[in-house]
Amino acid sequence: MKDNFVVTIAGGGSTYTPGIVMMLLENMARFPLREIRLYDNHYERQKTIGDACAILVAERFPQVKFSYTTDPQAAFTDVDFVMAHIRVGLYEMREKDEKIPLKYGVPGQETCGPGGIAYGMRSIAGVLELVDYMQQYAPGAWMLNYSNPAAIVAEATRRLRPDARIINICDMPVAIEGLFADILGLPSRKALNVRYYGLNHFGWWTSITDKAGNDLMPALKRHVAEQGYSSPKDDFQHKAPSWIETFKKVKDVFALDPLTLPNTYLKYYLYPDYEVAHSDPDFTRANEVMAGREKEVFDMAREITRRGTAEGAHFHAGAHATFIVDLACAIAFNTQERMLLIVENNGAIANFDETAMVEVPCLVGVNGPEPLAMGKIPSFQKGLMEQQVAVEKLVVDAWIEKSYQKLWQAITLSKTVPSAAVAKAILDELIVANEGYWPALH
Repeated sequence: MKDNFVVTIAGGGSTYTPGIVMMLLENMARFPLREIRLYDNHYERQKTIGDACAILVAERFPQVKFSYTTDPQAAFTDVDFVMAHIRVGLYEMREKDEKIPLKYGVPGQETCGPGGIAYGMRSIAGVLELVDYMQQYAPGAWMLNYSNPAAIVAEATRRLRPDARIINICDMPVAIEGLFADILGLPSRKALNVRYYGLNHFGWWTSITDKAGNDLMPALKRHVAEQGYSSPKDDFQHKAPSWIETFKKVKDVFALDPLTLPNTYLKYYLYPDYEVAHSDPDFTRANEVMAGREKEVFDMAREITRRGTAEGAHFHAGAHATFIVDLACAIAFNTQERMLLIVENNGAIANFDETAMVEVPCLVGVNGPEPLAMGKIPSFQKGLMEQQVAVEKLVVDAWIEKSYQKLWQAITLSKTVPSAAVAKAILDELIVANEGYWPALH
C-alpha cells in the first residue's frame, strides 16, 4: 500500500478548486500527498487559481510538490487519483441553459430539464476526454468524477467507457445530510446511517438512524413538515437566496410522500409551474454564482498572489470537498466506508432497470464501490424514476447517434416540459446556443 499519493484536479480553474486544495491539505494526516497538480484547458482561469494555490501549498505543506498545466501528459502521467469537476462552456453557457427554457415557461436549471440536457450534451465529450487521458497516462488511477450533470455523464461513461476506473459522485445528498445533522444537533453527517435510493438529483431517504440504531426519521419529518430543510447553521456553498428558498420548498415535496425524505432537486419536476413563477428570467442562478461565489473566489486568489502570501486567507471547502477525500481514502486504504454513489443498478433496486445508473449506498474499498440492496421501491417513485432514466438514456443515444429526433424525444419526456411543441422550440434555440459544443445533429 502506498504511503503518499499524486492527485490531479481536473477543472483546475474552477471556483471549487481552492476549497479542494484546502481540504486535501487539511487531511494530510489521513490522506498523505506527494504532489497536487491542476489541469484545465482554460489557461487564464487556471493561472489565477493556480498561482494562489501554489502560495497556499508552499506555506502550509512545502514538502508537497504543486503545479498547474494545460498539457494532458504532464497532468495525468503516473497519478493515483483524478478529481474531476469540469464545466464545459463555463458559467456563460450555464446562463443560457437556465434562461432559454424559462422563455418558454419551463424551469431553467443546470442539471434538471432542458438546461440539464443541454449541459449533458456538452459534458459527455469533456469527461470522456479526461477518462482517455487517464487510461493512457495512468492506467491504474481512479477518477472521482463530480462533473455535472452526473446522471447523464455516468450513463455515457457506462456505455462508452465500460472498463474505466471512474466513480461518479454528487455532493448534494452529502450537503443535505449535513443539514440533517444540524437540524438534529449532531456533530456531523458521519453520525448518521442512511438508506437512500434514486437517480442523481432525484432520490429519497427511506431510513436515517444514529450509530446506535435509534430512528431519527420522526424528528426530521416533524421539522421538514414545518420548515423544509431550513437549518440553524449557515452553509457557504448554499447561502444564496435561491438556495435558502430551495431548502424551504422541500416542505411541499415531502408532502407528496411523507414516508420518505426527498432530494431538493425534485421540486423542479414536481412543481415546475411554481419554479417558473418564482424565477427571474433576467437573473438566474448562474448570475447569482457569477456575482457571488465566482467573484469572491477569484478576488481572493488575485489578492493572495498580489500579497505573495495566503496568510489569513481562507477558501471554503464545500460538502463535495470533504466527501471526495473520504472517497479517496476508502479506495486507497480499503476502508469499506459506506457512501452514496452513482452506480449501475444490477439489482440494487430490485424492481428497476438493471442498466440504469442509480444513486444508492455502497461500501467502498480498493476495488471500488459495492452497492447495497435497497429492495423494491413504491409505484410513485418507480414511475418518476423510469421516466427520468428514459430521458437520460435518450440524451446519450442522441449524443452517440447525433440524432435530433432522440434529443427532441428526451426533452419532450422530461417531466418539466409541458408539450412536444414547447420541447421543439427549446431544442431549436439550444442547438444554436450550443454550436461548437454539441455534435451536429441531423
